[in-house]
Amino acid sequence: MLRTHTCGELKIADAGKKVTLSGWVQRSRDLGGMTFIDLRDRYGITQLVFNMEVNPTLCQEARQLGREYVVSIEGHVTERSNKNLKMPTGEIEITVEKFTVLNVSKTPPFTIEDNTDGGDELRMKYRYLDLRRNINKTNLELRHKMSVETRNYLSDQQFLEVETPYLIKSTPEGARDFVVPSRMNPGQFYALPQSPQTFKQLLMVAGYDRYFQIVRCFRDEDLRADRQPEFTQIDCEMSFVTRDDILDTFEGLAKHLFKKIKNIDIHDFPRMSYDEAMTRYGSDKPDIRFGMEFVELNALVKGKDFKVFDDAELVVGICVKDCATYTRKQLDELTDFVRKPQVGANGMVYVKYNEDGSFTSSVSKFYTDHDFVAIAHAMGAHENDLMLLLAGNAEKTRKALCELRLEMGNRLGLRLNDDYKPLWVIDFPLLEWDEDSQRFYAKHHPFTAPKPEDIPLLDTNPIAIKANAYDLVINGVEIGGGSIRIHNKELQKKMFEILGFTDEDAQNQFGFLMNAFEYGAPPHGGIAFGFDRFCAVFGGSDSIRDYIAFPKNNSGRDVMIDSPSEISQQQLGELAIRVVSS
Repeated sequence: MLRTHTCGELKIADAGKKVTLSGWVQRSRDLGGMTFIDLRDRYGITQLVFNMEVNPTLCQEARQLGREYVVSIEGHVTERSNKNLKMPTGEIEITVEKFTVLNVSKTPPFTIEDNTDGGDELRMKYRYLDLRRNINKTNLELRHKMSVETRNYLSDQQFLEVETPYLIKSTPEGARDFVVPSRMNPGQFYALPQSPQTFKQLLMVAGYDRYFQIVRCFRDEDLRADRQPEFTQIDCEMSFVTRDDILDTFEGLAKHLFKKIKNIDIHDFPRMSYDEAMTRYGSDKPDIRFGMEFVELNALVKGKDFKVFDDAELVVGICVKDCATYTRKQLDELTDFVRKPQVGANGMVYVKYNEDGSFTSSVSKFYTDHDFVAIAHAMGAHENDLMLLLAGNAEKTRKALCELRLEMGNRLGLRLNDDYKPLWVIDFPLLEWDEDSQRFYAKHHPFTAPKPEDIPLLDTNPIAIKANAYDLVINGVEIGGGSIRIHNKELQKKMFEILGFTDEDAQNQFGFLMNAFEYGAPPHGGIAFGFDRFCAVFGGSDSIRDYIAFPKNNSGRDVMIDSPSEISQQQLGELAIRVVSS
């Protein structure tokens, strides 16, 4: 063995033991008569000491060790005179009697420290070095623990883990597929799965009534902090269940993870309809850690000759407690924020409810104090509160006010990472209408069942139908979503018709599933959690990239291995692919 112990386990009780350690040189300090080296491995850091008086040759050789050299040492555990109680091994050090250089290292392009001097792209290029830093080690350890506890919980609930194919059939719904050419079938292509949706439904038809899989999925879509071209889902399906059975089961999974990973007991998972979430928060994934709920003001502000409000489909606002002291500069900053293209508002109106009971507003010439008292009453505002109002198209205005609300939550420190507020959002619309293509699209996917009482609306008013669907939201992040599925061939056929599929299209793309429904498909439903997002929420991060060992950058590239890349003409020929120059 090249080590008897790790660099993170030796304590004062081990004093006097002869040990062998192996690891990387974190840093070296030459103090004249003594040389100290911090040796690091995955488990921690142990201080090594070399004494010039005891063994000058060994000490001189130790001074030649560079950062990130890989070494193995032998020596005795001794008590440190200057203890460092901030580190687990801070009471001891190793008096080195022998060491071997196992491998040398070039000087790293950035420091392997918690607070590194390397930028994102540089660290992505040398990801194998970046992974040596404690923050990434901690993130991957969290991911590992969450996967273990997920499997433990679901196995205890009689779920069976089943692997489904990675090379499947391309489908037109949802995000774009990554496609894979088939050498043995020239001109034909596999697709990498966006999810195992149809396969898990087939498993229900096959009688495997509780399925799960921690599975890699692929979507060719624009990237942001919570998206990667390849990502991981906790994918689950159950037979002979209602919506509430599924919510109870996977609420149990969330509670299990909170307890096992964070040692937190969370009892309350409120349920909120999609319509209520949009009305109160302007989002189908509301952050309920703080207030500032939306208040619609059309009845109070229209007809006062303020054209912006009079012409608006919706005037809506939030009340920010104890912020009437905001300066003109701070209010201008907020106005600039809502005008950003990604937010989309044309401007912002503010009303200060001053401490002396008076009002100050950007629209004072249009409204009297009596009007402002009515607005304040409607918004639950009191002295020293600030009211922020937006107006315009209803959908866009709610979206913009949602962004403003979250920004205020950030500025006021109300979105604490260790304050967890989960909820279920239910009763989503089944369909959404696209003006450009003049057709319906499935809000979730085409296998989502309508709520039973809404099925008659398929023939009369499809846009009014509510889906038997649900999302788990934690702190404003959609962690997972699912639905009760259609398990009847005729209802599935009707759904495809509404979505604009011809009978031939439906048979070509999903005939295998519809045919399976003819052989005793049970009622079933399921859910899929974004495992990377789950890890990020538990770790207090906005980016899932921090919890993936080898992520892609914002352009979908792996700059470490330089992928995607061109392939040879020979390979293209074998795949019957001809590249046309642009």
